[in-house]
Amino acid sequence: MAASEKTLTIDNCTTNEGWTVVLPRRSRQRRKATKSGVLEVKQEPWSPTDSQTDPSKEATLVQKMKRCINRIESSEFYHTFRDQIQTSVVDYFHRVLGSEIKMQMVIYGIGSIELYEPPRLQLSLAILMRRDFSWIGNIEVFDPILSATESWVLEALGCSVMSINEHGRRKALKPTMFFMPHCEAELYNNLLQANWKLNLLKNMVLFGNSFETYEQHVSVCKNSPILNSMGHILAARGFTNEFRIQTVSDDYYNAFHDSSWHFFSPALETKLQFINS
Repeated sequence: MAASEKTLTIDNCTTNEGWTVVLPRRSRQRRKATKSGVLEVKQEPWSPTDSQTDPSKEATLVQKMKRCINRIESSEFYHTFRDQIQTSVVDYFHRVLGSEIKMQMVIYGIGSIELYEPPRLQLSLAILMRRDFSWIGNIEVFDPILSATESWVLEALGCSVMSINEHGRRKALKPTMFFMPHCEAELYNNLLQANWKLNLLKNMVLFGNSFETYEQHVSVCKNSPILNSMGHILAARGFTNEFRIQTVSDDYYNAFHDSSWHFFSPALETKLQFINS
């Protein structure tokens, strides 16, 4: 999602430390109501709206990304982030991997890496993780706002740009890391809804907005309109192991504040009983 759409507040009702909750954008896509009352959005083919690429823009953006990767790589933020993976959460990653050697990475809602620095920082972090951890496999990326130039640069950096808009509903049929910093609540909710089974949730790792902070937001803003978009988020809190990351420096606050690792471990199918209100 575009960086400019990541900072909407809801009637000035924010949670602690100024964290803001993002409302879902209105979609023109046709939605179908199921028997349970949950709205479904059909997956659809996608391609950049601008069909022409600009070699000079591509070269400039590649250089921007390389500088950003080098900047994060040498930062205290990345050293702390990497240490957390290697210590506090490494056992959870191994549990998700099971007997598999690789865990694919799916990036939703990265935003415009050409126009905004936070998306460049976020993408740089994902690329460094793949380089430094041998168990991270291919990276797939999708955001409907990506331009042809941005798509070309993503491919040049070793990522695959999806040609289908999944609306965040990828099923984790194998170990999958969903890399989704500062996405809309609706997108996290879609992802959980699509994977609301024991055998799918155990294959998931989610890096994104803190679910604990969402829960705090609900306790403070009981009439928030975002409640309609976060039912599965709140229901998952009971079996989610969450580990917050440290931004360490103000340089990385905008891109990563209130981000957490989430691992899901419902013990019984009954814990997944969910009624939409």
